[in-house]
Amino acid sequence: MDQDSDEFEHSGESGREEEEEEEEGGEGEGEEGLCSPSLRNNVSAPSNHQDSGCTRQSSSKKMKRKLDHGPEVRSFPSGKKPCKGSEYSSPTGIVPCPATPTTFGHIRTANGQGQQRRRITSIQPPTGLQEWLRTFQSWTGPEKLLALDELIDSCEPTQVKHMMQVIEPQFQRDFISLLPKELALYVLSFLEPKDLLQAAQTCRYWRILAEDNLLWREKCREEGIDEPLSLKKRKIVKPGFTHSPWKSAYIRQHRIDTNWRRGDLKSPKVLKGHDDHVITCLQFCGNRIVSGSDDNTLKVWSAITGKCLRTLVGHTGGVWSSQMRDNIIISGSTDRTLKVWNAETGECIHTLYGHTSTVRCMHLHEKRVVSGSRDATLRVWDIETGQCLHVLMGHVAAVRCVQYDGRRVVSGAYDFMVKVWDPETETCLHTLQGHTNRVYSLQFDGIHVVSGSLDTSIRVWDVETGNCIHTLTGHQSLTSGMELKDNILVSGNADSTVKIWDIKTGQCLQTLQGPHKHQSAVTCLQFNKNFVITSSDDGTVKLWDLKTGEFIRNLVTLESGGSGGVVWRIRASNVKLVCAVGSRNGTEETKLLVLDFDVDMK
Repeated sequence: MDQDSDEFEHSGESGREEEEEEEEGGEGEGEEGLCSPSLRNNVSAPSNHQDSGCTRQSSSKKMKRKLDHGPEVRSFPSGKKPCKGSEYSSPTGIVPCPATPTTFGHIRTANGQGQQRRRITSIQPPTGLQEWLRTFQSWTGPEKLLALDELIDSCEPTQVKHMMQVIEPQFQRDFISLLPKELALYVLSFLEPKDLLQAAQTCRYWRILAEDNLLWREKCREEGIDEPLSLKKRKIVKPGFTHSPWKSAYIRQHRIDTNWRRGDLKSPKVLKGHDDHVITCLQFCGNRIVSGSDDNTLKVWSAITGKCLRTLVGHTGGVWSSQMRDNIIISGSTDRTLKVWNAETGECIHTLYGHTSTVRCMHLHEKRVVSGSRDATLRVWDIETGQCLHVLMGHVAAVRCVQYDGRRVVSGAYDFMVKVWDPETETCLHTLQGHTNRVYSLQFDGIHVVSGSLDTSIRVWDVETGNCIHTLTGHQSLTSGMELKDNILVSGNADSTVKIWDIKTGQCLQTLQGPHKHQSAVTCLQFNKNFVITSSDDGTVKLWDLKTGEFIRNLVTLESGGSGGVVWRIRASNVKLVCAVGSRNGTEETKLLVLDFDVDMK
């Protein structure tokens, strides 16, 4: 993996070097320098000492193999220098094309099509040549191949070499440049990003295609990269040269992913503020971190400076749940209320009354939040007006977890039940029965409901029918946390293991264990396309490879781990990791750790 990373970074650097070199000296280059006959004839050929040392038979066999097997399947050059006008030597034999081809006739000319190849004119054609050619044309395909075999066997090595120089370019034309730009971009979209970087070094027109911003935006979308670099971080490019912010964002994120694997990061920031209390909930969005504690407060922190920006005071009981979006923070407390806060000013906008016991869970979607309470009810609130819109009643024990997608509410409770609700009509559409103990965790993607229970099982349900599709077994204790993305489920358990599942098949793809596994209950987890991050009561945060299940490294190791030090919560972006740590016996000070992997180690 590290070797691939180095190659990717090297490819990106080569592209930047090419851009800089062309900025300095590219004005004097014309199409003739890129597409001259000397370049079109630049193909692999035996060296002089090979000519003198090879027998006629070996050269003939080499040519015969080429005729038997057809053109070689070529890939983009690896590690080749960028093209530099007339000095460029095509590493694959693909003919460089004009910078801005406008017609197919122009493109065919650039590729050596539509032109007669250079012929030997220094000697007179032998007598009977035309008659021999007419006879050759009259033969069948197999007869022609047999004749060519015999002809090659009778040739000198220099004559075979001449044949190769004539034949090879016919199989090495630049088909991409023959296509309309939209179709060419569609073809290139199937390449891996590393191959796109190499393709950009083939010729100018390929570089124009491979720099396309929309092409790289799609690559970023596949990797979960939300936005390109901010304007202040973008490289200034001279007029006349293309620049793709999305490509820059992709290369930057690849470097950051490599830093996660290698452990290269800035000095961790330590954020202290909740004294020796437990951090019960944690949110991280953009450059803002919000921590809630059983000390009745929430604190808003800068993820950049590590400073506490403000403390949200108003609850009269411990804060046990929170949500955040943009400048809005919502908190739920043992004082039976929810509060809506302005994150910029610290002002409490609304206090939401209605629950008769602790607000244990909530889920925010756009302008509405659904709260679940130990009073066995759920409430739907409008966070702009503070009004309670709906009350959902049906559970007979505390509601422990809730999910809301704007259309359906899904809740899990200590009554062993999972319920699917239509919040507008306040009706329970399905009661999902099957668990034999308390339900502690839920995931909902609009199609599937996934529930984790103290009965050690995980169940996958169809939200429309209410049917149980799969029962996932293998954990030995409480499933304390889960995350679901694109039919991949990652579950963390009190038995110290983490499992990766395919919910479509019900198959366990990986179990994250082995000599580096957690030594105590898993407290929190998060994953993306490449990594799984897990935290535990053993005082560590671990990084795993999502696809292979292999342990990569410890991201955090508390000195008090194993003797009381705990990592309670983690939240991560593509760039940063935020950990809420402390202890229940005073061995570890309560604090937040912020790890930033956006660092260039070169």
